[in-house]
Amino acid sequence: MEYQTEIIRQNRKTIRMQLDGPGRVLLYVPARMTDQEIREFLNKHRAWLEKRLAQEEAVQNLPPYTEEDIRRLAEQALKVIPQRAAHYAPLAGVTYGRITIRNQKSKWGSCSAQGNLNFNCLLMEAPSEVLDYVVVHELCHRKFLNHSPAFWAEVARVLPGYREQERWLKTEGQKLIRRMTG
Repeated sequence: MEYQTEIIRQNRKTIRMQLDGPGRVLLYVPARMTDQEIREFLNKHRAWLEKRLAQEEAVQNLPPYTEEDIRRLAEQALKVIPQRAAHYAPLAGVTYGRITIRNQKSKWGSCSAQGNLNFNCLLMEAPSEVLDYVVVHELCHRKFLNHSPAFWAEVARVLPGYREQERWLKTEGQKLIRRMTG
């Protein structure tokens, strides 16, 4: 598989690889790393990289969501998400204000200081466990308006297996977001 690699030397200790569009890889490397060490790293991770590039290409071939798709997802979310919030709020020991559904291009949810919750309509395309994780995440912000260890402990108390859903959002969820942004 063909791909273009841009090497960015930085004052860092580890290597960071980032996909930057179809067939393009950014490689952030320690400033003193040799070209030979970089080639060895790329060879060692070639299978993973080619798999990820193939996944990216598949996403690029999916059609963007239409306005009708977004409207349908938002209507569905207005029925489903308030029920999930009502289910999990007592388990988290919190109350909340208004629930708003949006077609956000970067966030899955948010919680205001006033206790209002916002959710991305694309959650309707995610597995139900992922939807529940985002609901619990935002409800836990009613206790902690941050991502402190105490916040994460509260999320784990309410939803012990949340890390798997968090991983899904970071990988599969980004494919949904890219369909939103075209």
